[in-house]
Amino acid sequence: MFHTALHFIVPFLVALAFYRSKWRYAFLVLIATMLVDLDHLLADPMYDPERRSIGFHPLHTTPAIMLYALLFSVPFMMRIGKGKEELPSRWWTAHLVGLGLLIHMALDGIDCIS
Repeated sequence: MFHTALHFIVPFLVALAFYRSKWRYAFLVLIATMLVDLDHLLADPMYDPERRSIGFHPLHTTPAIMLYALLFSVPFMMRIGKGKEELPSRWWTAHLVGLGLLIHMALDGIDCIS
């Protein structure tokens, strides 16, 4: 139960700490990334307390995590050489989606070492 609570507490704290001016939007996007757990529906059995998500479920694999890291970093790469002009909101949304998915994988990864 504590693990599930962390999937809401950590994004909330991240949204407040790093996206204060738009923390509500950031929090909603970060929470929406919890839908990545829908890939658990593909497992048989659907829930196994002894099974670890990382490396088992399709959206919890290394290639998927690399894609999430790319989503997170795209706005930073797009900004190189652009000066102070603002990026389109879709890039910041992609950044938040990547961040939310990386947070999710990190929290699930903690379960793998405990």
